[in-house]
Formats: sequence, C-alpha cells, structure tokens
Amino acid sequence: MTATNQSAGTSTDTERPQHGRTLTGSLGVTAIVFMVVAAAAPLTVVGGAAPLGILLGNGVGYPAMFAISAIVLLLFSVGLATMAKHVPKPGAFFTFVGYGLGRPMGLATAYLALLTYTTIQVAVYGYMGYVLEVTVTGLGGPDLPWYLYALAVIGLVGILGYRHIELSSKVLGVMLVGEILIVLALVAAVVASGGAEGLSLAPFEPANIVSGAPGVGLMFAIAAFIGFEATAIFRDEAKNPSRTIPIATYVAVIGIGVFYTLASWALVMAWGPSGVVEAAAADPGAMVIITTLNYLGPIGEVIINVLLITSMFACVLSFHNVITRYQHSMSTAGVLPRRLGDVHHRHLSPHTSSLVQTATAAVFIVAFAVLGLDPVLAVFTWFSGVATLAIAILMAITSVAVIVYFTRKRRGVASLWHTVIAPTLGLIGLVGSAVIITAYFPMLVGDVDAEGVPVFGALSLSLIAVILLTPVAGYVQAMVLKARDQKAYERITEAIGG
Repeated sequence: MTATNQSAGTSTDTERPQHGRTLTGSLGVTAIVFMVVAAAAPLTVVGGAAPLGILLGNGVGYPAMFAISAIVLLLFSVGLATMAKHVPKPGAFFTFVGYGLGRPMGLATAYLALLTYTTIQVAVYGYMGYVLEVTVTGLGGPDLPWYLYALAVIGLVGILGYRHIELSSKVLGVMLVGEILIVLALVAAVVASGGAEGLSLAPFEPANIVSGAPGVGLMFAIAAFIGFEATAIFRDEAKNPSRTIPIATYVAVIGIGVFYTLASWALVMAWGPSGVVEAAAADPGAMVIITTLNYLGPIGEVIINVLLITSMFACVLSFHNVITRYQHSMSTAGVLPRRLGDVHHRHLSPHTSSLVQTATAAVFIVAFAVLGLDPVLAVFTWFSGVATLAIAILMAITSVAVIVYFTRKRRGVASLWHTVIAPTLGLIGLVGSAVIITAYFPMLVGDVDAEGVPVFGALSLSLIAVILLTPVAGYVQAMVLKARDQKAYERITEAIGG
C-alpha cells in the first residue's frame, strides 16, 4: 500500500503515529467502481438528464451523445490510467497536472477540482431536498421546506463519510445495484414488448444526431459522466493501486457509457421516435416514472420512485468521499490547514476533512434558503452548469499535462498510443466540448432572450468568472509561497509534484 506523504516533514510529523496522516485500506476494483459510478448517479441521469437532453437537445438522437461522450472520455482515460501507474500519489487531477505542468498549475487545478465537486454535490443536495419534500408531502407527511430535508441528508452523509471508506463503499454498492437492476428491467420490458413503434437504431442515424440542438445534448451527456475520473483519488485505500486504479477507470467509463446509451435508447423506443419529444415536453421530471408505470406496472413505479431518492443519496455520498480526499491530499501538500490531513485512529478516514466538508455543504444550503433560491431552477441548474464546464476544462488541462509529462520526463515508459495519441485525441474532443458548453452555458442558468436564444447576461458571466478565477487563486497562492516561503513551496512537491 502506498502511503500518503507526510505534509510538512517536521519533528511533529515524524513523532506522530503513522495513521495520523496516512489513509489506508484494501479497496478492490469493484468497490472503487461502485463509488465512482454511484457519483455519476445512473438512475438520476436516466430519470433527469435524459428527458432534458431529449427535450432541449437533439431529440431522438440524444442517446448517441452518450456514446460520443464515452468515446471522448475513454480516450482521456487512457492517459489518465497510464499516468496513475507512474505517479504514486493520490489526488488525480492536481497531482497529474503538477507532475506534468508544474506546482503552480497543479495547485490551480486542485482548487478548480474542489469547485467542480463541491458545486455538483450542492446541486444534488438541492434537488434531493426538493424531491423529498414533494414525496413526503404527497404521502401525507408534514409539509416541511426542502432545505430541512437537504440538511438531514447532509448530516447522514457526514456520519458515513466520517467512518471508514469501506462502509461507504458497501452502502453505495447496495444502492447502485438497485438502480442498475430497475433500469435493466425497464430496458428488458421495452425490448420484449417491441416498444411503441418497434425497435430501431433511429437514435444513431446521422440526421437525428445533428438535429435540434446537439450542443445542448452533448452538454447534458458529458455532465452525466462527472465522477468517473475520481478513481485515482482512492489510490492510498486501494489494493495494488498501480493495477487497481487503471482497471477501475476503464471499467467505470465503459460501463457508464454503455449503460447510459442503452437506457436512453430504451427510453426513446418506449415512446417511439415520433412521440418521445412530446412525452419529454409533457413532464420531463416524471417521464421515466411514467415510462416505468407503463412497462413495469405500479410496483415498478414505486420501486423506481424510491431508487431515484437513493440514487441521489449515493451521488452525494460518493462526492463527499471524493472532496474529503482532495482536501486531505491538499493538506499534505501544505496548501490547506494541516488538520485537514489528519486520519482517524480507528476509522482510518480523513475525519476532520469530512467534518469540514459536511459543514461547508450545510452553510451553502442555509445560505440558499435565506436567499430564497429555488432548489431546482436555481440551486440544481446553476451549480450543475458550473460543474459541467469546470470538469471539461479540468480534463482538458489534465490531458495536456499527461502529454507533456510523458514527452519530457518519461519518454519510452509506455507506448505512443497511451502517452500521446490517445491523450491528444481526448484533448481535441474535450476542448471542443468545452467550447460548446461555454456557448450554451447561458441556457443552463436561464440567460436567454425573448426567443429563447442564449445570451451572456450578468448571471452566466458571473458564474463563468468564478470558474476562471478559482484556479487563478490557486496559481497565485503557489507563486506567493514561492516568493515568501521557499520551504513551504518545496513541500508542495511531496503531494503535487512539479
């Protein structure tokens, strides 16, 4: 097991018991895949993103967007997995960028990664609070505001995140299996019945792929994959990480891509190419529930309702684990408070980091409640948009770092395909995706003119500014440390490299 580096190298660190700063564990491929796929929230994507992608994106051709996204991200994953074999530290994005592009860029990327995962987690907390409010009220329960439900979920996630990672992986595993089984049951029912208009490959016909607004469709599709790349975060808690992490990365992206493509294809077939857009327009939020009712009956409808809630819970729990480990790794680098790097003596978890992350999420939700923001139209939509654009930029920067690292420093350690060709192809796809997402970003936050055309208003420009200024803050911090405290700057190498 590779140990996390001691953050400061002081006598205090030396005297501290090994578990004081080191994450350990024995997670295998399956456990890591469960956590990162749970972060992608398969059922939430099928029930939420897919209907919106069909309605606002390219209609019948939307399932092809998942396939295209999977190909781009698989090319990106080749470099990511190869890098994981040669960088014996957790941290994924920021460690890889640090080794490839230097410490300042590594730290800049670390802050952008924290922004990405924090915003997507907060977005799901908002949406989950809304769903719980509607569900409980509909069942005759007390009519409580959404933010109280969100805070309750934050508390439960905090308890699980405080404990050993293997407990979280088991909880996520059970929930994820339930999600997959109900969707596969729906797919099987649609195939067995022949769908509304017969089974076909209409979603993959070129004319349908480029119809409507394919840029919006691609945006929703890429957003659905957020979380798969976090496999490297769990390096210190993995069995044989040099082998486990690459395999888990490939399994995650391929599995997610195939699952989403198949599920969204079945959704189109369930309503038929001529009727699926109309069905999505009628009620996108309930489209998958109504589809399940039609094909699996009332029992299936109840099951998928419950699993939609557990899907969102699995998502926020997984991102909680990712964020706490990012903070832990940054603490060992000396750029976040040292206490964030502490590891619980019994649970072997970054418990202090977990507590801070729990408090951070709670503060956000309370602030949104005070401001009176809508949990879906504002909290979920705005923050999902921020996370989507940020993740595309993050992966593009990481692709550049992989190419530079193997070209300049590790020439000959792997094939040209793994170190240059695949990462370059992935980079091209990611840059193109980032450009498209930026162009359509105003639509995510409601900045459109009277005719529905996206325009860059104050809200969209402000959120994009946050995305751009966050990594700048990290870069500036690195340069300030370099100028004022050379020893502290050198310590960044221990966790970030460069």
